Amino acid sequence: PGELLDIALEAAARAGRLLRGGRPDDLAVAATKSSPIDVVTEMDLAAEKLITDFLAERRPDDAVLGEEGGDTAGTSGVRWVVDPLDGTVNYLYGLPNWAVSIAAEIDGRTAVGVVEIPMRGETCWAVLGGGALRRAADGTTTPLRCRPSPPLDRALIGTGFNYVTEVRVAQAEVARRLIPRLRDIRRGGSAAIDLCDVAGGRLDGYYERGLGAWDLAAGELIAREAGALTGGRPGRPADGDLAVAASPGVFELLQPLLEELGAWHD
Repeated sequence: PGELLDIALEAAARAGRLLRGGRPDDLAVAATKSSPIDVVTEMDLAAEKLITDFLAERRPDDAVLGEEGGDTAGTSGVRWVVDPLDGTVNYLYGLPNWAVSIAAEIDGRTAVGVVEIPMRGETCWAVLGGGALRRAADGTTTPLRCRPSPPLDRALIGTGFNYVTEVRVAQAEVARRLIPRLRDIRRGGSAAIDLCDVAGGRLDGYYERGLGAWDLAAGELIAREAGALTGGRPGRPADGDLAVAASPGVFELLQPLLEELGAWHD
């Protein structure tokens, strides 16, 4: 894991520099995915190529799963799960809440996670069983710990919305019913950052429906290693149906409430 962490940190830093410094003024949509508003830019593609080329150079026998189509088999037992630009719509509009997310799985279990947040000047990372850390813009590195659990009605919860209209409508109804029971809801636009914000105590919890493995892998490990609980529907791991991460006391109340409100994918 130590070697994998070093590689992930370097790959994420290189992609972050490319995305921050190379964004063209006339950045446009290169393609769409699940709907006309689920976009890919030329910079998503360029960042994924940079990362996958770097991984192939350093670890040629590893498998790679990338959001923008990079899916290669390997023989080493290690698989990289890459989101080259989490928060593409934010990036397209010039908003700062976007990140590079890279995780390494060993024999199917996430062992390393790195989330690079260039516009904050922050890097968050975790190694399974080794805790979670954040390096700030001034170079200071500090441990990440989730907040002590407040009552649910004082909890600040992050979420996100899908790009398929009927799913968004259902998610909005869940949020409408949930928000009177919370301090408030935040919608940042990057699952990886939201999970890191749970880890660092900037959110009490987070939930979302419809995430991909690349959205979750690194950030979920970071949140867990910072003391948060993570999961999906009760008794299941976080997945595309539902992902929940929160400080333990909030998680124990939020997860069953989301189940009651029908926040999962059906």
